[in-house]
Amino acid sequence: RIQYQTYDVTSMLKVGDNAIGAILGDGWYAGQVAHVGQYHYGTHPLWLLLQMEVEYEDGSRDVLISDDKWKGSTGPILFSDFLMGETYDARLELEGWNYPAFDDRSWIFVESSRKPKFPVGKLVSQADPPVKVMHQLSPVEISQPEPGTYIFDMGQNMVGWVRLKVSGEAGTKITLRFGEMLNGDGSLYTENLRTARQTDVYILKGQGEEIYEPHFTFHGFRYVEVTGFPGAPKFHAITGMVAYSSMDETGYFECSHPMVNQLQSNILWSQRGNFLSVPTDCPQRNERMGWTGDAQIFVRTACFNMETINFYHKWMRDVADAQLPSGAFTDVAPQVKGMGAGHAAWGDAGVIVPWAIYLCYGDKGIIEEHYDSMTRWIEYLKVNSKKLIRPNEGYGDWLNVDDETPRDVMGTAYFAYVTNLVSKMAAVIGRKQDETKYKKLFKNIKKAFVDAFVTPEGRIKGDSQTCYVLALKMELLPDNLRVAAAKRLAEKIAERDGHLSTGLVGVSYLLPVLTDYGYLDVAYDLLTKDTYPSWGYSIKNGATTIWERWNSYTIEEGFGDVGMNSFNHYSLGSVGEWMYRYMVGIEADPEQPGYKHIIIQPHIGGGFTWAKASYESLYGQIVSHWELKNERLELEVEIPPNTTASVYLPVEDASQILEGEKPLDKTDGIIEIKELQGKTLLEVGSGKYNFSVVYR
Repeated sequence: RIQYQTYDVTSMLKVGDNAIGAILGDGWYAGQVAHVGQYHYGTHPLWLLLQMEVEYEDGSRDVLISDDKWKGSTGPILFSDFLMGETYDARLELEGWNYPAFDDRSWIFVESSRKPKFPVGKLVSQADPPVKVMHQLSPVEISQPEPGTYIFDMGQNMVGWVRLKVSGEAGTKITLRFGEMLNGDGSLYTENLRTARQTDVYILKGQGEEIYEPHFTFHGFRYVEVTGFPGAPKFHAITGMVAYSSMDETGYFECSHPMVNQLQSNILWSQRGNFLSVPTDCPQRNERMGWTGDAQIFVRTACFNMETINFYHKWMRDVADAQLPSGAFTDVAPQVKGMGAGHAAWGDAGVIVPWAIYLCYGDKGIIEEHYDSMTRWIEYLKVNSKKLIRPNEGYGDWLNVDDETPRDVMGTAYFAYVTNLVSKMAAVIGRKQDETKYKKLFKNIKKAFVDAFVTPEGRIKGDSQTCYVLALKMELLPDNLRVAAAKRLAEKIAERDGHLSTGLVGVSYLLPVLTDYGYLDVAYDLLTKDTYPSWGYSIKNGATTIWERWNSYTIEEGFGDVGMNSFNHYSLGSVGEWMYRYMVGIEADPEQPGYKHIIIQPHIGGGFTWAKASYESLYGQIVSHWELKNERLELEVEIPPNTTASVYLPVEDASQILEGEKPLDKTDGIIEIKELQGKTLLEVGSGKYNFSVVYR
């Protein structure tokens, strides 16, 4: 599958002659991809496929195509690669090369072919938003660790490149190197980049102020090392150009705890930095692959922060394209040579992501498009299991803290979970027989799971935090064992002095499960901890994005394993889902997805005095803002037009609830009032509400 882009160029046309020019770069096609080197998808020469359609005022049409009448040449870009960087010699610029009057007699005619010598695949219109520069950052500090070497601190770990402004003599060579951290002596830390050079070189042409931005590369960095600069650079010499897929930001979250606000910022910046056409694991080292496990763990958080529907539509096609004949989904998508397939929590992204997109956007199309792929995955899991128990293989709960979850336990849990999701999606698209079939299979896998791994007292093989999180989240335990399992999870946390031990797989479900089973205080305590391992620990150590490891850096031991130590890795930031869905309580209703019906159920605790969030749904803005003030709980709610909502308040007696200064029975928009155990449920229509109740 090869995406083409469509542009309206009408406004660019001039009366008289016009010209079209294109600059080609290696990119994904022929550049460095992860650890496998160049030419993973294609080889040189590079090809341009262009078709320009012109419609005149009289209705006649012309079609211009790229063919052997075109000419080509080399230019100032001597080298450009996603991972390695770019070398640009401004002395070789061709003034006016893309204008009609340019003298191209020294250029050569290009090779043209109706059957280009590259793996064409299927040409499709680009589905996802294009990558653009979305923000610009100015440096906050310049240091000089040694003479002639300057370090610009952008104040934020970011992804993109920099704009360089410089004046100097022709032939002066300026080298820009990029890194996420500094060594103890103030020099640039690059060991975690592995073979990715992340280096741009600019050679001046010597004609006044020169402005340069690279063309076919991007970097993950907070710090820019500049050498060769004529004189001492000023702050305006460098501007950070933040680039990512141009999605609107749809979520806003803020609360009374400064560290948690920084956590939300770190989550958002990691999403920005890793959503460049593909949801990558990291943006800096020689990896930058679309790891499926990371993507599915983070998908609900991602959908709050940004309008991701088209981004995930495109990526799910990458996932489907990479699916093996056996039905196994791959560990990364687009597929990269040498990477595996069929592993629990990774391959399951092929089911979990479509379900999440359906919940968040009400989009049945993504289910219908990928339904066959999803059922092939279920059959793969079934065939490659023994009596419905998955083998002890895969990555496990990646980067857990000395608390391994047996891989057969994890694999079987995910087998059950995605089977249940496929049953639900079969119902959504009217596949009644399949709904029944997969519901029965889910029931049988649950029984196999309990028989193989669960004691009569509710202990699960492995006895890790993630064991209990998965079993409870994925509804694998009989009713009589769930309370015991939740209690054991809380005990496991207490045994670690109130710390988590989950890795990538368990982390997103940990706080939701604790909250659902009555351990809200434990959930808040985990969220706000700043000792290792915790989200706050990285923030206490200066993080501005989510780290790959809980201990990517410690004051005591320094940097973590350089073989795998990204400082911009969104997966552990999947806790953002809990902050939106539980702390402020904005939730989608699976029965009326896409926020057609909204659930507002904030969970107050942790010593927080207020929290507020908004989410720009397809119907409009949803707001939930609670505050504790003068022994009252105030809850501001906004429900968009053409939707309804269920609003929960933590009081049994509805007569104690006011809306503004009025009792509920005098309030417009209240459809129904239900007094429940420990809370009141209000069914409301669209509008703005200000509820308050005594809260001590």
